[in-house]
Amino acid sequence: MHKVILIIIDGLAHEVARHSLGYLLAMTEAERATAYKLQCELPSLSRPLYETILTGTRPVDHGVVHNEVVRLSNETSVFHLARQAGLTTAAAAYHWVSELYNRAPYDALRDRFTSDKSLPIQHGAFYHLDHYPDSHLLLDAEWLRQSADPDLLLIHPMNVDDAGHKFGLDSSQYRNSARHFDLLLADYVPRWLEAGYQLLITSDHGMNRDRSHGGNLPEEREVPLFVLGSAFSHNPQAHPRQTELCGTVASLLGIAHDKPLCRELLR
Repeated sequence: MHKVILIIIDGLAHEVARHSLGYLLAMTEAERATAYKLQCELPSLSRPLYETILTGTRPVDHGVVHNEVVRLSNETSVFHLARQAGLTTAAAAYHWVSELYNRAPYDALRDRFTSDKSLPIQHGAFYHLDHYPDSHLLLDAEWLRQSADPDLLLIHPMNVDDAGHKFGLDSSQYRNSARHFDLLLADYVPRWLEAGYQLLITSDHGMNRDRSHGGNLPEEREVPLFVLGSAFSHNPQAHPRQTELCGTVASLLGIAHDKPLCRELLR
């Protein structure tokens, strides 16, 4: 059984990740991380793909097919699995994650800070503005990690996606937003690894030149996955799928499950 931190960098296209994430790329060159390219499911939209990553189910099957579907998930998420196994869960994430797994619709006064062991996400620091600073989000996440000692922690920053919608794939603002988050991560990753966490860093979808996403363009569908930690095989020939992330995380946590997983990623 391992503790896991799953980071979903919202809206980060693989073509930008492969040259802008200097710290994570340095860890890859030092053979302390392994990088993969995933293809996201369709439609390449946020709320549907949060559900896909966290339940292992395609949007056409789970029914959250656009961002305006505001309801609790009908699937069993990795948070449900972890809670049922007696593990502790936490998330520093956009409020749509709270709406999928805890309570819908989101009520900021009630849900912004969550501490309730009966909920799938037992400890939460949720935000509802796309420009909520990634630096603050990482502080929220580290506070949750230190105070709640979660077995599973989701970290979900939004600034890269926000810059993409404002300025587009080819903009300096979009690339620099990715670079900025990478630099912020450099202050946290070593302490997380030292504490024994296994890290998966990915994205829900990419970004196009029209300042949007949702379709089948490579820049919309191709996203990165970095894995760091002793429980991974670091096999460069592995071919993980987005629908396999939930099951892979559950296996890292030592939970019995029936989710698809990428066994090649694990030792």
